[in-house]
Amino acid sequence: MTTQAARDPRRPATQEDVARAVGVSRTLVSFAFRGAPGVSKETREAIFEAAARLGYRQNAAAADLASKRASAVGLYLLDIRNETYAEILSGIRGALEGARNRLVLSVAHSSGGTERAGIESLIEARVGIVIGATLLDSEDHVRELSRSVPVVSVARRIEGVDSVYSDDRMGARAATAHLLSLGHTRIAHFTGPSPFGYQDRELAYEQTMREAGLPPWVVVADDYTQASAERLALRLFDTESRPTAIFAHNDQIALGIREAAYAKGIRVPEDLSLIGYDDSRLARLRGIDLTSVDLGALELGRVAGAAALERLRDPHAPAVDVRSEPSLVVRASTAPPRGSRSR
Repeated sequence: MTTQAARDPRRPATQEDVARAVGVSRTLVSFAFRGAPGVSKETREAIFEAAARLGYRQNAAAADLASKRASAVGLYLLDIRNETYAEILSGIRGALEGARNRLVLSVAHSSGGTERAGIESLIEARVGIVIGATLLDSEDHVRELSRSVPVVSVARRIEGVDSVYSDDRMGARAATAHLLSLGHTRIAHFTGPSPFGYQDRELAYEQTMREAGLPPWVVVADDYTQASAERLALRLFDTESRPTAIFAHNDQIALGIREAAYAKGIRVPEDLSLIGYDDSRLARLRGIDLTSVDLGALELGRVAGAAALERLRDPHAPAVDVRSEPSLVVRASTAPPRGSRSR
């Protein structure tokens, strides 16, 4: 039977303390926490029980240094204020649950101006892989980055890099086709700046409008936020002509348009049909009931997290390419244009 040597309770417990409590070597304790072979199930359980009793917390960064293998997962989010990215984060956390890989988070503003700095901060934190949701830089730069640290791209396909994404062209076509089927002909598309790899929704909207014999009407905001869209929509609604329907690049933009319409006395959907993209929690709220394209953000995060763990296990495996199909969720924010409704 082993006895634990007295220690100062004010001092954090160490692996040496755990080893003395169990009666094993510190090396064996280190092996147990790293999941290395050579530790029996009974000994591992005894080590974890003693660690919990003593309040020992493993220093994950130090463990990586000791093993000469970076196991942390870095996550770069374009904008944490957008609930879609919060759902992606939840999916990734679910995938990592049970794994001993710590998650290091870096968040940028939705304009993407700090993307490189945000990813550099993850590399400085010694992560073993970076999950990027969403990366706005050029494909060449992302591929160059992946040569120094593996990358999993979420919500954007990048050739030669692990990519988990939804078919944005399919989703945008479904949204535009829905408005056309209701009888709308003056359909605008609200979007933000068009950085690398983020144009598929706009391109699919334009193609669908041209196929219907109608001119595209693209309105570009300063960024992809609700506030920017609201300011731009207020100016648009002050003009003599305005669209009868708007397909927004994301739910945040759609909600900004909705606020501007409310301020101008424009009713949704009686005077203006409105479609968002992402199908965020806000879109589903009663009273908002926003028609939106569901890209399955939670599942994208789960698949991306699983891909990151697999990449850490096998750095030389071929790049994965996982494409999912979005679905249009029709709610109360869309209706036929006022002049075409039956009396």
